[in-house]
Amino acid sequence: MKRCTLLGSALFALLLAGPAAAHSEKAAPAKGPAAQAVPSPGGAQEARAYFTDLELRTQDNKPVRFYTDAMEGKTVVINFIYTNCKDACPLITQKMLQMRDLLGDRFNKDVFYVTISTDPARDTPAEMKKFARKQSADLPGWMFLTGSKENIEVILKKFGGYSKNVEEHLTLLLVGNVPVKRWTKLRPDFPAQLLAERVTTVAENGPQFTPSR
Repeated sequence: MKRCTLLGSALFALLLAGPAAAHSEKAAPAKGPAAQAVPSPGGAQEARAYFTDLELRTQDNKPVRFYTDAMEGKTVVINFIYTNCKDACPLITQKMLQMRDLLGDRFNKDVFYVTISTDPARDTPAEMKKFARKQSADLPGWMFLTGSKENIEVILKKFGGYSKNVEEHLTLLLVGNVPVKRWTKLRPDFPAQLLAERVTTVAENGPQFTPSR
């Protein structure tokens, strides 16, 4: 899996301080999943304003509001894909499936997955559905989201995941316990067991990690 530095929003780069991963360039291997306590916007209204409530569409072509329908009141694991990807995106999706199995009953109850397209011009809801089905990931509790280029770009920038080149999107998993405003970033090349344990910790009101310096 190829990796590089964090792309996109300077604000979110501050919130998620530390190395990030993308499809291009190589990064030095780490000893364990990267995790930080991340100060996120306080209050539901402020969080909604920051993350936006722009309209997107699911893999079933259902219109949803991003914060209200995909994030509010949940622990979410967010990642970014483009459906024409032949390497990292399918591999990460499979790792998320392994994590789902390890999360057990917590998945689709306490923990939800949100996969966002970085290539909305080609990634129609039908293409997102096709990708999800091919990966055996078209499941309750897992939203595959696409939408207008403008709306997708705004949301990607909020998460530091935007790049003009869709192949250079962020490949880290972003895990957030939205109600308690606790966020962690995880490298998907670590064992599924370690990742599932970290997601569980975040879901249980969030870890008290010291932010990277």
